[in-house]
Amino acid sequence: MGAMTRRNLNNSPFLAAAHGRTPSRTPVWFMRQAGRSLPEYRELREGTSMLDACFKPDMLAEITMQPVRRHDVDAAILFSDIVIPLKAAGIDVEIVPGRGPVMAHAVRTPQDVRNLPVLDDDIAEVAEGIGIILDELTDSQALIGFVGAPFTLASYLVEGGPSKNHERTKSLMHSDPDTWHLLMEKITPTVTRFLQTQISAGIDAMQLFDSWAGYLTERDYREFVLPYSQRILESVDGEIPRIHFGVGTGELLGAMSQAGSEVMGVDWRVPMDSAAERIHNAVGPRVLQGNLDPAILSSGEQAMTREITRIKGEAADAIAAGHATGHIFNLGHGVLPNTAPEDITKAVELIHSVDTGAVAAPEKR
Repeated sequence: MGAMTRRNLNNSPFLAAAHGRTPSRTPVWFMRQAGRSLPEYRELREGTSMLDACFKPDMLAEITMQPVRRHDVDAAILFSDIVIPLKAAGIDVEIVPGRGPVMAHAVRTPQDVRNLPVLDDDIAEVAEGIGIILDELTDSQALIGFVGAPFTLASYLVEGGPSKNHERTKSLMHSDPDTWHLLMEKITPTVTRFLQTQISAGIDAMQLFDSWAGYLTERDYREFVLPYSQRILESVDGEIPRIHFGVGTGELLGAMSQAGSEVMGVDWRVPMDSAAERIHNAVGPRVLQGNLDPAILSSGEQAMTREITRIKGEAADAIAAGHATGHIFNLGHGVLPNTAPEDITKAVELIHSVDTGAVAAPEKR
């Protein structure tokens, strides 16, 4: 069903890199490139809640396109939130400004889990918004859809909102593993269904965000999380390139790469060549995505040039060593809200122009 609407993007540097081919330039997009850093976003969102904006096709399309027009990034990332499929399924959740997603009722008992609704339908507003975005994008600009990984969503549900330590989540995992697995079995089809909505509407690639996975040990990640993330990524195997990203997940890169994505996102804490080695040792070479520290965008052109050159160099070294098959430039997490838009535009310009030699895999094909 999805393949019929997929665009043919032969000129897309992002897709070329995601498929391990040689891009015409180093592709770049930024997590949170749409949103609070842009005055046009703040103006458009005035008086509309975050979740409401995600369910308005015209608005979500406009917000998605704003940074693409302004910064010349190589891909748009769908304006959405990881809790959208929970909301669409009928779970009472609101995004509280300055705090994040807050649940009306925390989920902590087997009965709570059994009562959770599952998304079993397309989210028509999102599909419509994707159609509007695809009409405006050029054939060199890709659209990335995304979903939240089940661990991060489970943590919001169990804690009742954002948490500093995720202690209720971890204690449920260890004190009542049966209920934990029941919860993951409940969340996984909802996430998968939302991903299918995006695929059918025509997204060109997807990213699985596991924002909180970095709080877990590798042992716990493998037992309690990996099988479910694997299932979500498997559901779109062969349809579009898949990116997998988590924050503070340097110790988990090997395990996370086993979930099955073509592209592995790396946060700013791990050098790209070290990350490539960890991933390569676990699954063989993959495409890397990352990993400029978001704070560097506000550090001036000299610092930006130095860091961009270093990161591109590390990625080129990893590719030359056979530890990676390509590089998509990104931040090591999201654009910080106070970042000046002109600094983001400047960074994109530098990423496209800084030359560190080859950024393509040695031809083995």
